[in-house]
Amino acid sequence: MNVLLDHLPEFRDGFIGTVLLTAASALFAMVLGVVMAGFRVSPVPPLRFFGTAWVTLFRNTPLTLLFLVVWFVVPAVFGTGMNPWVKGLLALSCYTSAFVCEAVRSGVSTVSLGQAEAARSLGMTFFQTLRMIILPQATRTVVAPLSSIFIALTKNSAIAGAFSVTELFGVQKMLSDQGFAIAPIFLWVALAYLIITFTISGLFRLLERRLEVAR
Repeated sequence: MNVLLDHLPEFRDGFIGTVLLTAASALFAMVLGVVMAGFRVSPVPPLRFFGTAWVTLFRNTPLTLLFLVVWFVVPAVFGTGMNPWVKGLLALSCYTSAFVCEAVRSGVSTVSLGQAEAARSLGMTFFQTLRMIILPQATRTVVAPLSSIFIALTKNSAIAGAFSVTELFGVQKMLSDQGFAIAPIFLWVALAYLIITFTISGLFRLLERRLEVAR
């Protein structure tokens, strides 16, 4: 308990950093994932190829390797400097978007083809059909897998702590380097992660119930 009270500001900053990084990464991953899912089911071959390549690349690349690429290769290639938090956001968002894409695509596949055909008969374009007809109906199917994906994202954010991003694992690393006992540090860090993941799980369960009522 002493290590928590004596270093409460560090734990607080790490907790807030993890929440902000997870929330921002989830938002960007959701946007990217939905766009890539639209590409993957698009009738335009170049878009399908790009969406497939995106998913194949990021889903099969180890996240630690992706962090190394974002940290050292991206700035060298594009000649731009980014702070560690933005780099962590970029790595986590791109990685997670591949899994969001597949979850959304699986949800889209549950919607009857007759829905799309009816929309086309009304003169709607593919992207209008996807945005207004298909995605709203696929949402109920997608909610459950998205919950697991964003819980995994929370745990994956710990890698950012090894790259100088202020978050819970970074706090653990800092205190361990200062010679504090590892066991109590891990205990408080683990409890903080549990609070975040249980909150995400509860929010998605609430969303599932609301969607069931709407049905």
